[in-house]
Amino acid sequence: MISQLTARPWLLAAVSFLAGATLVVLLWGLTGLASAVGRAPIDAGATPSSDPGRTESPSEEPDGGEEEDEGDELPSATVPTGPISEARPVDCSSATVEVADADELLSALAGAEPGDVIVMAAGTYVGEFVATTSGTAEAPITLCGPTDAVLDGGDWKGDYVFHLDGARYWHLKGFSVTNGQKGVMADGTIGSVIEGLTVYHIGDEAIHLRKHSTDNHIIGNDVSDTGLRREKFGEGIYIGTAESNWGTITDGQPDNSDRNVIEGNTIHGTTSEAIDIKEGTTGGVVRGNTFDGSAIVGADSWVDVKGNDWVIEGNVGVNSPLDGFQTHEIGKGGWGTRNVFRGNTATVNGPGFGFSLTPERDNVVACDNKVSQAGEGYSNVDCR
Repeated sequence: MISQLTARPWLLAAVSFLAGATLVVLLWGLTGLASAVGRAPIDAGATPSSDPGRTESPSEEPDGGEEEDEGDELPSATVPTGPISEARPVDCSSATVEVADADELLSALAGAEPGDVIVMAAGTYVGEFVATTSGTAEAPITLCGPTDAVLDGGDWKGDYVFHLDGARYWHLKGFSVTNGQKGVMADGTIGSVIEGLTVYHIGDEAIHLRKHSTDNHIIGNDVSDTGLRREKFGEGIYIGTAESNWGTITDGQPDNSDRNVIEGNTIHGTTSEAIDIKEGTTGGVVRGNTFDGSAIVGADSWVDVKGNDWVIEGNVGVNSPLDGFQTHEIGKGGWGTRNVFRGNTATVNGPGFGFSLTPERDNVVACDNKVSQAGEGYSNVDCR
């Protein structure tokens, strides 16, 4: 055989070529198998996009975030740092004050005391309403009403329909909020609960916690039809403050709106993210919410996490213009890391990923998430 090959140089060259090609194919196959280890399966229903239009981490700082040391040990999926308080139940049947029009409501808010239960009758309450008195952890102040008790700001180009302005330990339950630049704004609130509201037809975002608002619960609300004034500001639920606004909102310091719980909300018809979690926030939970991103045009995901140590679990989303869930690193404060995504269901129906971490940092995408109809696949990082 050897003598035949040496006698025919052209045959020797052909055999050598075939042997080399076979080796390359084997090596390529082993590399592909190794890269697939750790990735959860996805539904291949969507065609991958070669140019999905994803942007890099948006940042007010051209230099990006500060670098971190890279260790060999992977972070575990743990609960957030610090205690997460539980929402206290409220009994709206035991009213201490009953109101039936806007003037009576304004008077009740101005005279509110710890332990008060203000109950609104069905009807439309036109105006902009502010609470400045705080309850206590043992005796919160409660504002209740049925869905057809509607706080109407009068114009989605206006101001806040309902404002917790430094007021702590409030429980807002059951009523509707509409026609304001912002629906419910909470500045510096602690231990408050925003529960079962219907917030719709809003100029910018529907519900916003900022200015060091901590240990609050946003639970069971229905949010829709936002971004009528500016599409990119039409978030459903917004936690914290963008770094570019710390100078005016929090005296130049990070807005530490920490340990807030966003749970069981239905968010649809928003022009920007369903939930936007800003840099400066830490240790919150986003759990059991439902998103439909069909109307998103000012963003490219349902949930954008730029804070640290958040747990995002058990949420269900459909229809996103790009990705289901994203993280971003903003500025130089080390934000956008140690967040955990687990047990979520993402039917993306879009060209991107179920989970896009830019950059990955110490964020974790667990392998128990379910992703389908995502053009680029399960995640841009390995699940673990």
